[in-house]
Formats: sequence, structure tokens, C-alpha cells
Amino acid sequence: MTVFRRDALDNGVRLLTATMPHAQSVACFLGFAAGSRYESRETSGYAHFVEHMLFTGTERRPSMTALSAEVDALGALFNAATRKDSTVYYIRCTAEHLDRALDILVDMARNSTFDPAEIEREKGVITEEMNMVYQSPKEYVDENFESLVYGDRPLGRPVIGKRETVGAADRDALVSFTGQWYTAPRLVVAIAGGIDRDVRPLVEELVSDLPGGNGAFEPAALDGGGTCVTVETKDSEQAELALGVPAFPLDHPDRYVLAIVRTLLGGGMSSRLYGELVSGRGLAYSITAILQAYADAGSLWAQGGVTAEKADEAIAAIVHQLRRLADEPVPSEELEKARNYAKGRFVFQTETPQGLLQYALRRELVEGNLPEPAEVLAGYDAVSSEDVLRVSRELLPPEALRLAIIGPFDDPSRFERLLG
Repeated sequence: MTVFRRDALDNGVRLLTATMPHAQSVACFLGFAAGSRYESRETSGYAHFVEHMLFTGTERRPSMTALSAEVDALGALFNAATRKDSTVYYIRCTAEHLDRALDILVDMARNSTFDPAEIEREKGVITEEMNMVYQSPKEYVDENFESLVYGDRPLGRPVIGKRETVGAADRDALVSFTGQWYTAPRLVVAIAGGIDRDVRPLVEELVSDLPGGNGAFEPAALDGGGTCVTVETKDSEQAELALGVPAFPLDHPDRYVLAIVRTLLGGGMSSRLYGELVSGRGLAYSITAILQAYADAGSLWAQGGVTAEKADEAIAAIVHQLRRLADEPVPSEELEKARNYAKGRFVFQTETPQGLLQYALRRELVEGNLPEPAEVLAGYDAVSSEDVLRVSRELLPPEALRLAIIGPFDDPSRFERLLG
């Protein structure tokens, strides 16, 4: 069954809709291919800064308070998120308010005033956000890991940016960044839920005159600097770590196999990592496996918190579990459990309008070729034990391992020996 309807306006804006007859609400999303990987060193953090600024007011809705009051009057929720490859804005509301909700989103995206006083205020907000993130290693150890994988390139830099670049931003620079990347071919309007009519006329009215223009990001490349371990010294009784490998891009033919590999490693409390490190040996207080894929690159890593004095033992245990996948066929019962777990989580996500679009929008933006939900489920069903072994052997040789760790350590060589 086809869930999504795709359409395109003459100026290149893409329209993605999914009718869910049982739903009384709708989710309205605007997604731009305009994340932090489109930044330079000098504009690091601008994509996230622009996201903040779009909530500070337009000519018709002249303040954050006015925007919030109108959304609240609809009984709606709105928010946004900036990733490395995209920025997404959304409103969830009852279906009767769809027109007004979409009008609010488009007004924010097209007509934000970028008031200089608000820019200065948001600098303080973002700085406090940085302080909050960097006080908690578990909030940014993944950024350290991707910096290790991709080096000093856009994919290796934090989405939130740096204090220097955020502090130096001014109105002209932020407006210029928005004008360059918030263009028609880079926009997907996505609506899901209780849609009772053709919404193309509404979308055309709002964005058919959005200017064209396109651009490219810097292609991903592995760091190649020879460093496989990065240590950030932090006085603490606990350590946060991310240990993994470069992996496949978003549209790779083996992406469903890799998703099952991730699930086997860290999907749930019966996964291999949790079973050994938490419930089995008490080496960690939390552990999971994360798969991050972009248009042209990807990575797979285990991430968790461990007692600092047991860090070496925990790293060795993670390495052991990675090597097991490359050395031993996965038993059929365990593979089936992982398959059902992955399918269940996907179905749970896509049963709500917001969850369905959270799955769909980034793939439409980044791939331009959105797989239907049935295709994803079929992809999981097709994964065999032989596939898992083949992909694990390809991705998990010892020389491919990378480790980012934050804790009371200062010697990377201490951990390098555990990876080889």
C-alpha cells in the first residue's frame, strides 16, 4: 500500500502528504536541506542560530510571544530541530487548524525579521545551551566521535557551533545564510494525519513564489590523520565513551542489514552490549548502539557511561562484542528477535502523524527517494544471518575502530592497545 503522495511545485518545492483517516490531528513540517554540514569554519553554528531566529518574530507576528500565543490559541505544539544535513520546523494541531498552522510555519521561514536586538539576545541563549550541553559528557561524546571520524570538516563539527563564530554573527551574515540555503529546491513541505482535501492549492499559495537556487555541501571524507582515539580530560568518577566504525551512507543497499547489526548490538535490554556490560558484568550504567547515516557517509558506534576505573574493561568488552559479529554467525533465534525489535520500533514510530513524518522527511530531503514503510519492513525481513556476517566483516576489522572518551584520562595510547 502506498502511504505517501509526492508532488512538486513549478519552482521546485516538494510536497509530501500522507492521509491517515483515523487521525484527528495533523503534523505540518517544513524541512530544508540546510544543516550544519552546509557551513564553513567561519559560519559554524549558523544553521542552528537561524533556527532560533525564526521563532523570534515576523512582521505579522512581531515577537516570540505573539507567535507562541497564536500557536497556543490553536491548541497546537510547535518546535524545530537542526541536524548536520537538515533543519526541520513543525506544528502539530487538530486537523481543522491545518491552514493556519501551515501559514504560521511559512511566515516564520520566509518573513522573520532577524531583529538585531533579538540576535544579541539569542547569542546569550545559545551560549547557555552550549554550557548546558558541555556540562554533560553524555550529551556530546557523539560529537567527539564524529569529529574523530570526519576531522575538521563540516560533518566533524558540532551542530551548535563554536562560541567564537556564534558570538561574531550579525544580521547580514544570518540573513545571507538563510537566503542561500532556504530556497525552493531545498524545501520539502510535509503534511500527515487527518487530511480531508487536496492541500496543493494551499501550499502553492504560500510558497509558489519562493526563489530558486541550490548549492552543494562539502563531500564527506574520513579524517585519515592516523588517530583512532581521542581523549577529553574531565575530572569525574564516570566516563562517557563512543566506540565504533565508519559505516554506510543513507541509501546503501545494505542499510537494512546494518540496522539489524545495530539492533543486535544495542537494541533494548536483551541486546548483546546491554547483556554483557550492564546486566551481565556491571561495567556500565547505560549502553546503546547508534547508527548515523548521511547522503555520502555514515557511522555505527556503541555509546554509554561507565565507571572510570572500569573503562578499560568496558572497552575490551565492547570490542569483543563487535568482533563476535564478524567472527560468528548470528543464531537464527537471536536474529529473529532483533528483526522483530527493529520492525516493532519502526511501526510504533510511523503510526502517528508526527512520527511518520519524522521518518519520511529527512529521507525525502537527503535521499530524494523516500522508501515506503512496507519497503522498510520487507528490507528487515530479507536480512539473513549470512548478510549480518558479511557486513560485519566488511565494517568491523580492528583497524577500523575509533574511540572517543571523556573522563579522568590523559593518555590515548592506554586505549589504543585495547582496539588493536
